[in-house]
Amino acid sequence: MIDPARLRRWPFADVVHRYTAEDTMRYALALGVGADPTDPAQLRFVNDTAAGTPLALPTLAVVLGYPGSWMQDPATGIDFTQIVHGEEQVVWHRPLPAAGTVVARHRVTRIVDKGPGRGATVTYDKDLFDQASGAPLATVTHTTFARGNGGFATEAAPGDASPPASAPVPSRSPDQVVDIPTLPQQALLYRLCADGNPLHSDPEVARAAGFERPILHGLCTWGIVGHAVLAHCCGHDPARLLSLFARFSAPVFPGETLRVALWLEGGDVRFQARVPARERVVLDHGHARVQA
Repeated sequence: MIDPARLRRWPFADVVHRYTAEDTMRYALALGVGADPTDPAQLRFVNDTAAGTPLALPTLAVVLGYPGSWMQDPATGIDFTQIVHGEEQVVWHRPLPAAGTVVARHRVTRIVDKGPGRGATVTYDKDLFDQASGAPLATVTHTTFARGNGGFATEAAPGDASPPASAPVPSRSPDQVVDIPTLPQQALLYRLCADGNPLHSDPEVARAAGFERPILHGLCTWGIVGHAVLAHCCGHDPARLLSLFARFSAPVFPGETLRVALWLEGGDVRFQARVPARERVVLDHGHARVQA
C-alpha cells in the first residue's frame, strides 16, 4: 500500500546522462522523422553531413535522464503490474543541445487517491539541466495511473487534491488534420532510445498482457504527435515550442496510421490523435504553447 509521506520523500539520485548527435538522430528516426528523405526541414534533425550538427527534437527531453523503473521497488507500495501511463507534459526553458551532458533531478510532486477500487495517480517531475553551464533545459511532468492502489489515504496520511482538469479539445472542426503512418517496426526502433519493456517487442509478453501483438510506446506516439505540432505550427523551429501536454487514452499498434487534428488558437494549439481504422482516440486533451 502507498504511504504518501514516504513516497513524497522518495530518494532519487541525480542522473547524469551524456548523449551524442547520433543518439539525437536515432531518436528522431525512431519517431519517423526523415520519412521524406528529400525534405530539408526533416533532414535538419536526422542528417549531420549537409548542414553540420543536427537539431534536437524538443521531445528528446522525455528520454534524457531516465530514472529507471523506480516504481518497481516494493518499498514504493505501488502495484507495478497495474500501472499505466496517464499523462505527459514538457515545459522547455531553452532548446536542447544536439549533444552534451545533462543532469536530471526527479521528485514526486502529487499523489492522488481516487478511492477504493478506483486507483491512484502518482506524478513526478524531472528537471533537466545542462551540466556544463547549469542552465535549466526542460521540466518533464510524468503522471502514472496506479490502477491497483486506490484507498490508501487516511486523515493522518492524506493524499493530494486532484489537479485542475485538463481542457478537452474544441467541439468545432479542426483547423488542420494530418495523417501520419507508423512503421510496423516502430516500437523496435523506439526501444533503442528508451524503455526496453518487452510489451513493445515480445509477442508472447504482449499476448499475456491482453494485446494481440506488441504495442507502440505511449511516449513514441506522444513524440510523433509532438513532431507534427513542431512541423505544422512552429515551422520546424524547436525554439518556438514552449510546452506540450497530452493524456494517453488508448494504445497504438505499430503500422497503424495516426490522424492528428490541430486547433490553432493564437499561441495555443489544441490537438487530438486517433487511429481512424479503429475509430479510437489514442491521445486526448492535447495542448501546446507555441511562440509566434
